[in-house]
Amino acid sequence: MRRLFPVTDQTADVTDQKAERQADEKADQQADRTHDRTPHRTGDAADRQWSLDELAEAYAYPAGETTWLRANMVSTLDGAAHHDGRSHPISGDTDMRIFGTLRGLADAVIVGAETVRKEGYRPAKAREVFARHRAAAGQTEAPAIAVVSASLDLDFSVPLFTSPVTPTLLVTGASAPADRVAAAERAGAVVVVAGEGATVEPERVAPALAERGLTRLLTEGGPRLLGQFVAAEALDELCLTVSPMLTAGDAQRIAGGSALTVPDRFVLTSVLEEAGFLFTRYRRS
Repeated sequence: MRRLFPVTDQTADVTDQKAERQADEKADQQADRTHDRTPHRTGDAADRQWSLDELAEAYAYPAGETTWLRANMVSTLDGAAHHDGRSHPISGDTDMRIFGTLRGLADAVIVGAETVRKEGYRPAKAREVFARHRAAAGQTEAPAIAVVSASLDLDFSVPLFTSPVTPTLLVTGASAPADRVAAAERAGAVVVVAGEGATVEPERVAPALAERGLTRLLTEGGPRLLGQFVAAEALDELCLTVSPMLTAGDAQRIAGGSALTVPDRFVLTSVLEEAGFLFTRYRRS
């Protein structure tokens, strides 16, 4: 993996190594007449897989922020957020390592009910590699999954509710169906109210979770939920993986729903690259 932005000493080192390789290649061409070729060097910093500690440092939550909501999404070159209804086909190994890193840093992972149903969401795992980070930050062994749902039309017999390391949260409105609230609580879920009526008010989700001490927040979508956060101007950061794939078709974009009257401006803070995938970070300007 290599860092493309911001430029750092490591980036400069990689640039120097590229210049050295080009000089070596030119020398090789000159030596070709005498069949005395020098082997190309390998193992440059750009080819090295970053450790999870390095990824954790690169994606650390901003210091001093009381509550921070970031989104993690993947998109193809032509804007598709999924293929055949799932995001995994347009992802890759490093994207999944970053996916795991972002979860490892979060207090809670916010996801829409439709995504839970479509992608068969399971509870987050307690991972030994992040145990030290989480213990030092005063976090639970694994992030809580916070499912946003107005109707609570969910299967409470699946592992997400029956066997989480950290109890699953259900974020809903104050007027959610009482029988479904009772069923959720019997299954062990914790119901969090973030809206006065039957629906969830997206701008109240982060404050409602912060009241429970969950301030480092990550949303993995889906597109409908992300669109609601964008429309409410509740999103602080977007971690977007640009996949080097084309799908055509009519797949949804990473954010759905009504268009904003004025586009919400974000600032580029970081770009990493590996195997043609671009791993970008943008934060609210």
